[in-house]
Amino acid sequence: MPVPNLKKYRSIANRSLQNVLAYRTSYVITFLANSINLLAIYFLWQGIYSGRDIVGGYSWDQMKTYLLVTFLANSVLSWYSETSISGKILDGSVAVDLLKPIDFQSARFAETLGSSLLEGGMSTVLLVLFATFLTGVTFPQSALVYLLFAISLLGAILVKFGVVYLAALLCFWSTGSMGIVWTRIALTNLLSGALVPLAFFPDWLEKLALFLPFQSIIHTPTMIFLEQADTWESVRLIGLQFFWGIALWIAGKCMWNWAVRQVTIHGG
Repeated sequence: MPVPNLKKYRSIANRSLQNVLAYRTSYVITFLANSINLLAIYFLWQGIYSGRDIVGGYSWDQMKTYLLVTFLANSVLSWYSETSISGKILDGSVAVDLLKPIDFQSARFAETLGSSLLEGGMSTVLLVLFATFLTGVTFPQSALVYLLFAISLLGAILVKFGVVYLAALLCFWSTGSMGIVWTRIALTNLLSGALVPLAFFPDWLEKLALFLPFQSIIHTPTMIFLEQADTWESVRLIGLQFFWGIALWIAGKCMWNWAVRQVTIHGG
């Protein structure tokens, strides 16, 4: 990508961050709702572990860490990023983007990265607060683990963006987005390990989930942070993340090219 183009996409990312800050009341409400959801899930698992030391191969301390890492990985690409893509298609403003000398997919990814800076930062602050008041949360001792985890989070963003982008493009053939969004969320949360660790699944479902790209969003970062994968296994998992990220990116390009040939703008 030429340097001038990089400046354009950096500007788009900055504008996306400014938009989140401009509508901070809405963002804060969403953030508080996610925080309450985290608390609810925490107490649910606390009840499951009542009187038990190990469930599904996870101790209660490991599960607390798992929940916090899952929250962070899920929050760096949130509802705001998803609805902004489908909204452009449904309200017809995508027609304006077709006239701009920029790649639609790259521009949406830049917007996602811009909003993710604030979302990821706020989530990190919340997790530090949770970890301060919770006992038994386990943290890696190796700086290498933190580095691999940070790279894995970037891979998770790329994969999740690919899934979200493909789902959003379905709005070219729909008059609404809510059904598509909720279906995407249900599939992603189930098969990524966001609801329960993949180790809790029946053997056939675990193998299926590990074969699909969704596991790269939650399962991989948590495996690395909990040090359930050694260095070389972590590198392999990160490589798989970026493989799926590139594959989904190419699929998104193909689907976009197909959609704009027969585009019908709903509501525009």
